[in-house]
Amino acid sequence: MKKSVLLAAAFVALIATSCRKIEMDGGGSTVVAPPTTPGVQTIVLKGRIDKDTVLREGNNYILSGIVYMVNNATMTVQPGVTVKGDYTGANVAALVITRGAKLVADGTQEKPIVFTSNSPVPRSGDWGGIVICGKAQVNTAFTGTGGGAGILEVEGGINNSFGDGLAGGGATPNNADNSGILRYVRIEYAGYAYQPDKEINSLTMAGVGNGTIIDYVQVTYAKDDAFEWFGGTVNCKHLIAYKTQDDDFDSDNGFSGKIQFGIVLRDSTIADISRSEAFESDNDAGGSINSPQTRAVFSNLTLIGPRATLANNGNSLYLAAAHVRRNTGISIHNSVILGWPQGILIDASRGRAQELNIMDSTNRFKNNTIAGCGNVNGTDVTSYAWSPSSANASLWNRDSVVARFSNTTFSNTVLANVSDAKLIAPFNYAAPDFLPFGGSNGNQDILVGASFTDPALTSGFNVVKFRGACDAAGVDAFWWKGWTRFNNN
Repeated sequence: MKKSVLLAAAFVALIATSCRKIEMDGGGSTVVAPPTTPGVQTIVLKGRIDKDTVLREGNNYILSGIVYMVNNATMTVQPGVTVKGDYTGANVAALVITRGAKLVADGTQEKPIVFTSNSPVPRSGDWGGIVICGKAQVNTAFTGTGGGAGILEVEGGINNSFGDGLAGGGATPNNADNSGILRYVRIEYAGYAYQPDKEINSLTMAGVGNGTIIDYVQVTYAKDDAFEWFGGTVNCKHLIAYKTQDDDFDSDNGFSGKIQFGIVLRDSTIADISRSEAFESDNDAGGSINSPQTRAVFSNLTLIGPRATLANNGNSLYLAAAHVRRNTGISIHNSVILGWPQGILIDASRGRAQELNIMDSTNRFKNNTIAGCGNVNGTDVTSYAWSPSSANASLWNRDSVVARFSNTTFSNTVLANVSDAKLIAPFNYAAPDFLPFGGSNGNQDILVGASFTDPALTSGFNVVKFRGACDAAGVDAFWWKGWTRFNNN
């Protein structure tokens, strides 16, 4: 009898010490649930967290609702940690890193960090994703509380009475701003509309400065966009988007970073009602001349679309590999585009005429290979497409676009079929292989056809000989292996 009393007392003490609620200044909290495995705690993160926080390997972490890191605090996530976002009712999760705060998620190839759904049967759009807000330049002027010139409100309804969803440095932006590190990180099943038709993305970078490190990041099963940049200057390398529903790389509002080595692999059956592309780029929604202009530079991408062959139409909502519109000034170099209904679509239908950016070389498309972007019978290879402006319909047309980018000075290559690119297994969803065949069996333009002489590429890029994301062998061949996950395997 005495022994039973002692055991009961010990059990009560255990519960009291293993299930506790730590109140954080600013109304947020961290809830620690009873461990299901000895030595393992399940920790629920919620509200506004205003103190440095470490997520340690061996524990279980759950985001409940929209979690904000505030007050210049840092969330450090150790290698091997998995963070799960709640998916139920009004508590659909997201993680927002506010201006001045940091997310340091620095994994390794052997121990990547994973942000994923808490659902037992995860699906695209289960939770919101990660939003990073920085103090670099943007070309917007938010008119609400805390706004002004150079301030952006992140779309999707995540802003609150504290202004935790605002980005940009205002009148004195810091383009070298540091919002932390994302390295060897996977983001799965994210993208959620907290407001109708205004989703947040798997990884949103809003006014993020180039002191931030974004390297080796895979986004899978994104409900909206995989990666979206709203202004800012952050540079990124080794990005992968797998089975995105909407756009893979979306750049807006004055984004001027440099991105190198990226892979897109689409599912031919999955697309969005808003039309799906690998690239969508605007200066802003109205195509204005607001400064700074969106002038991101992309190099060494492999963009695998929905059409493994010309006979496979894929989902009718697919539009183009790159939709360049609304006065954007982005450039694409040294990339491989496979199996899209259209390759590069120049859209002048809204705002400042997009052809003006082509004529003054603000838009550059050089040393790219476009393969299998044509109609079903293969007689019309729509490598370059055109949507005219009402004001300048006679000034520019599709023939003008084709003539411009087919000029030998641009060194672009157009191939009739995706097989002509000679990649090993780009359309194998479960076990893809993005490498080109090497030696005499490979496509020589892809193996050695890159160039870094363009002024936009003279700094901030690794000089390599190959087009696309991967070399046929060596250190640049297998960077995507060991930390990634495809087809739920």
